[in-house]
Amino acid sequence: MDYLVPMLRTEKALDVTEVQAELLMRMSASTIDRRLASERAKMRLRRRSHTKPGSLLKSQIPIRTCAEWDDAMPGFVEIDLVGHEGGNSSGEFCFTLTVTDISTGWTVNRAEKNKAQKWVFEALQHVTSVFPFPIIGIDSDNGSEFINHELKNYCDEQHITNTGSRSGNKNDGAHVEQKNWSRVRELVGYLRYDTPAELELLNEIWELDRVFTNYLLPQQKLVRKTRNGAKVTKVHDKPATPHQRAIIHPAVRKMPIIRMNAVFKKIRVMALSRQILALTGRLETLSKAKGGITTNHLKEVQS
Repeated sequence: MDYLVPMLRTEKALDVTEVQAELLMRMSASTIDRRLASERAKMRLRRRSHTKPGSLLKSQIPIRTCAEWDDAMPGFVEIDLVGHEGGNSSGEFCFTLTVTDISTGWTVNRAEKNKAQKWVFEALQHVTSVFPFPIIGIDSDNGSEFINHELKNYCDEQHITNTGSRSGNKNDGAHVEQKNWSRVRELVGYLRYDTPAELELLNEIWELDRVFTNYLLPQQKLVRKTRNGAKVTKVHDKPATPHQRAIIHPAVRKMPIIRMNAVFKKIRVMALSRQILALTGRLETLSKAKGGITTNHLKEVQS
């Protein structure tokens, strides 16, 4: 928040006094969460899973548990898919591939027309090309869209560590699962997207949100968790954006840091936010115009 308030004031998007600005910059993450809790609760819906276990190559891909990469260097990522079926899983519809760096939280999304191996791999290649530092490890669930020869051969050729989570253990992909909600569902919701126009809009949104999420949204990482009987105490670090975490990490090289800092200096917060909101509005209009998700569908997903 200490960097965001001055940026908004420079754009004249936030009209506050010096005293008010100081108070905003001192507001803790927990206070912000508490103040926004009621608004977030209105948007909370239960997700629908589209993962089908893949039997191919399972024995050749090591299993990773939820704790093994917690202190990984930048470049070790978790990947997952979010389906945009709109309460109706029949036919073909778009999927968004979410890729999250475990160390920094850097997240990139890319949508494809369905979850065929060909398109998922194409989406992953795009994500790799726009990531600010090299991807050196990929962890996925056990769906056949990830457990296949194409991805394994690619990882072998690029010397990328390739691991899979334990079947039925969602906590193994906790970092990317959280992003599925906060950076996919909160932006584009649960409508059905299944046309080329909607796919194009999804990717326009993800390109803009890539900047918004990684340069402007701070997050906290769990430092330690202790249990005393039934009471669990969690300690988190100081909130920081993925950009802030990346540029201070000793493993990130100088040129990626220079490029990230250059992008950050060009950001206009409100202009970027308005662009994203305009695109999500157009996406919603397109979906509803063809009979997207209904109120009854929403109730079914939520129940």
